[in-house]
Amino acid sequence: MNPPLLSPAQRNAVAVGLTTASVAATLLFTGWILWLIARFFAYFSGVFVPLAVAAILALVLKPYYGWLTRRLRFPPVIAVLWVYVSLAIPLAFLLWVFGGILARETAGLIAHLPQYWATIQDALATRWPDMMALWVEHDLGNRLMQALHQHGDLLARGLGIMGGTALSAGQGVARFVTASLSWVVLPVYLGIFLMSPASPTRGLENALPFLKEQTRRDVIYLAGEFVDILVSFFRGQLLVALAQALLLGVGFGMIGLNYGLTLGLLLGFLNIIPYLGSTLTLLICLPLALLQPGGNVPLLLMTLGVIVTVQVIEAYGLTPRIMGSRTGLPAIAIIVAVFFWGTALNGLAGMILAIPLTAFLVVFWRLARTKYIKALI
Repeated sequence: MNPPLLSPAQRNAVAVGLTTASVAATLLFTGWILWLIARFFAYFSGVFVPLAVAAILALVLKPYYGWLTRRLRFPPVIAVLWVYVSLAIPLAFLLWVFGGILARETAGLIAHLPQYWATIQDALATRWPDMMALWVEHDLGNRLMQALHQHGDLLARGLGIMGGTALSAGQGVARFVTASLSWVVLPVYLGIFLMSPASPTRGLENALPFLKEQTRRDVIYLAGEFVDILVSFFRGQLLVALAQALLLGVGFGMIGLNYGLTLGLLLGFLNIIPYLGSTLTLLICLPLALLQPGGNVPLLLMTLGVIVTVQVIEAYGLTPRIMGSRTGLPAIAIIVAVFFWGTALNGLAGMILAIPLTAFLVVFWRLARTKYIKALI
């Protein structure tokens, strides 16, 4: 009897190698497919983004629409029209109450931008000799060059990610402007989605006959989890962003920051993209507190106090109560996710969908790790 070609240990090593190569090939192929899908949706974002927004709004408003049709016995078309009216009434009220103030502050802010820029130039010209003396005295040039030499690669990668995200966001805004006509049909999309009787995952089982029963159940479970995360995130994030906008607007108005109501409402609402509104608030409102007529360090400190207070209220009051731990993502994961998906999906749509997509991938990984990934060694 001839001895086996490979020993048991060698066969195990070969099996591990083949399994690892198969897993790597599968991951590469899956990543390539996902990249193609991302490119496709990025290219046709003018068509798909309004459709996606309508679908998300329909998921968020579906309970209200269901209450109108089931409890109040409204016909579907009347219920959809009442949803539109329910959205228009508070918007019209806000415009009636704050519209004049917002219009005046916006016009004033635009008119004073050249003055603020001139103030910045004068401040730099006045303080430039002192800054240069400080630079030479502490040899900051050589220290900066040493730091760049030691951490240049990391800094370049970070700036590349930030620059790519900013560029992609700018491209997304440009495409939004050029394809703005496609947003006219958003109410039509919303009405169709609201009147659709089926849930997003209903009928999915019949559409996947080529999968084994257990795999089909897992796919349906993941689809349901994604829909739940999407609804929970946008419903909660919208409320959190509105609350931050009101708190910032009222706070800036009370301390006397010029155009504080307009800036607070606008920048606060931008927090529907995590950390975007907060970052822009710091970059815009703190310099404004110094540059506006009568601006000084106490006003800057009060402005910073308003921002910090609102962030504390959001982090420890609003988000835990409104959103809970539904996404289950730490802060660092949220920041990385916003940059990653903003680049991957080439624009603002990726930044907005970053948290739901990342949370879904976490759910997918937990399921795959528990049921499908076996020990290799």
